[in-house]
Amino acid sequence: MLILIMNKNLYNELITKHLKILESLQTPKGLFLASKKGVSTGYDKSWLRDNFYETLAFEVINDWETVERTYKSILKIFLKHEAKIDAAIKNKPKNSFEYIHARFHPETFDEFWEEWGNKQNDAVGCILFRLGELEVKQKRSIIKTQEQVRIVNKLVKYLESIEYWHDRDSGMWEEDEEIHASSVGACVAGLRSVMRIPSIEVPYQLIRRGQRSLNALLPRESERKFVDLALLSLIWPYNVVNEEQRDEILANVEYHLKRDRGVIRYKGDHYYNKNPDGYSEEAEWTFGLAWLAIIYEMMERKDKAQELLKDLIAADTPEGLPELYFSNSPEFNENTPLGWSESLFIVAMVQMERQENVVFQKDV
Repeated sequence: MLILIMNKNLYNELITKHLKILESLQTPKGLFLASKKGVSTGYDKSWLRDNFYETLAFEVINDWETVERTYKSILKIFLKHEAKIDAAIKNKPKNSFEYIHARFHPETFDEFWEEWGNKQNDAVGCILFRLGELEVKQKRSIIKTQEQVRIVNKLVKYLESIEYWHDRDSGMWEEDEEIHASSVGACVAGLRSVMRIPSIEVPYQLIRRGQRSLNALLPRESERKFVDLALLSLIWPYNVVNEEQRDEILANVEYHLKRDRGVIRYKGDHYYNKNPDGYSEEAEWTFGLAWLAIIYEMMERKDKAQELLKDLIAADTPEGLPELYFSNSPEFNENTPLGWSESLFIVAMVQMERQENVVFQKDV
């Protein structure tokens, strides 16, 4: 039995290591890659959602310059594709390519046209959410010009046009088109957030429709999925569930999805499934442990958070945190490091670092 004492020096060492890894994924124009350059899986591109989660690490350490650079580039992406957004506002999209895409070239801001589950409404919701948080809560001036105000207002109208509250999208995992609680919740959170900005117009009915739909879906993620890792986003960062809903989501995720090296996305997940038949050997996503730790830290459940951080540190590698481990295996996939995993690790560690003399016990 090895006693691992998490003192401030070790916290700083871990946080510094993972910040350096995460910084290596930022491109000259401010966008972050999902994983390292040259990876054969296609993760050397920039996703809206991944950039949202990747910048959270810099917010928690008050590196606002990095955060602002990223969001200024994201607004440039939307402005570059304004004609497409206008078309979707005028006529509700019928095909996935007519929706705002979720991933872009980090230098040219062009879309990648191949099919990749391009209907991802939460990707728009999460950006609106963070823009509102940065402008109002953090007093950071991101939306400065008239064209930036215009495009954010058009994103609101876009969500209204696609009728996000009952629109079947590919969700956080870019897979089957269903009505996803995590997507509806992201849009509700985004609209609530930007509504506080005086220059942005959000009809209150647009939020109410989403909240009703979300409450009707919960505690399920969708018609097909009873419990899903993506539901944690409704607790943090979005905070769009009540205490009873929060506790039910946490209980379901921990009981059904938590594993030793991570959290499976949902039961029957085929992505990197170790079983040739695609069942019962679901991959274990490392950022699920950090996500749970962050939530328990916020709930002042330090015992739970410490146990999760212990498992997360054990899942770390010299290259950084992988996207996932194969089921019940020390083998991880090529998407290492995953920027999203790095960022949530940093957030969890910084939050816990503020508590002194935390002690973990780790079996060897």
